[in-house]
Amino acid sequence: MTRSGTRVHAFADSARFARDLARTAGRGCVPVRVHRFPDGESLVRVATPPGADAILVRALHDPNAKLVEVLLAGDALRRAGARRVTLVAPYLPYMRQDAVFRPGEPVSQRAVGRLLGGAFDRVLTVEAHLHRIRRLSEAVHAGGESISAAPAVAAWARTTGADLVVGPDVESAPFVRAVARAAGLPGVVGRKDRLGDARVRLRLPALAARHAVILDDIAASGGTLAATALALRRAGVRRIDALVVHAIFARGATARIRAAGVRRIVSCDTIPHPTNGVRVAPLVAAVLGGR
Repeated sequence: MTRSGTRVHAFADSARFARDLARTAGRGCVPVRVHRFPDGESLVRVATPPGADAILVRALHDPNAKLVEVLLAGDALRRAGARRVTLVAPYLPYMRQDAVFRPGEPVSQRAVGRLLGGAFDRVLTVEAHLHRIRRLSEAVHAGGESISAAPAVAAWARTTGADLVVGPDVESAPFVRAVARAAGLPGVVGRKDRLGDARVRLRLPALAARHAVILDDIAASGGTLAATALALRRAGVRRIDALVVHAIFARGATARIRAAGVRRIVSCDTIPHPTNGVRVAPLVAAVLGGR
C-alpha cells in the first residue's frame, strides 16, 4: 500500500537503497531512466502521478555528472506535475570545502547548496561533512537536513564486543560521542595532522582497551583509518575494527587499512560497496514520515 501516490524515484546506481527506503516507508519505487548521448549529455525521464509528492534518490559519489542528472530529474518531476520534490542523497558531496582556504578557491559547499536548494523543496542526506556550520539548511536553503547515522551505528557497535569507540580527530568528535552514548561505550578522539591527501599523523590519549572500533564519516584513501589503527596498536589494543558511514574507498584503500591491523571494515549502505553492513534507510524513512 503506497501513501497518497507518493513514489520513490530511483537512479539505477542507488536502486538498492531506494528500494529499501520505499519498502520501509510504505511507498512505491520506480526507476529514473537515463539516456546518454554521444556528446556526453544526458536525457532523464521520470513517471509520477500529477499532484503527488515525489522522492528522488541518488547517492552522489563520483558527483559531477550525477549532480547534473539529479537537477534534470528534479526539473522533470516538476514538469510532470509533482507537487513537492524531495531529494534523498544518502551521500552528499562538496560539503568539505566550506571556506576559502587559499585565494582563488570557491566555497563549494555554498555553490552546490544553492543549486540543490533551488531545485528541490527538501534535501535529505546522512552525516553531511559539516564543520563551520551546524545545520545543512545553512548551505542548502530547501529544508536541508543531515540525518545522524549514530543510532544504526551504535546498534552495530554493541554487537562487536568492543570496549571502546575511537574517532581520528576533533571533526569526528560529535559523531563518536553520539555513537558512544547510544551504545553505552566509552569514546576517545585523537589528534590528526594532515601531511597530504593520503598521509596523516595521528596521536591518541592514554588507553586501556583491548578491542576498539574506529569510527569516521568518510573514508577515501584509507590514510586516516590506517593511521588510527597504527596508533591503537602502539597503545596495546589487540583487536581493531573500523566503521565508516560513506565508503568512498579509492583503489587500494581497504588493503591499506587491513595492513595497518584492522580486522573488519564495515560501512553504512549510503554508497554501494562490498563492506556495506549497516542499513540507514529506516532512519531516512523516519524523517520522511514513513511507517
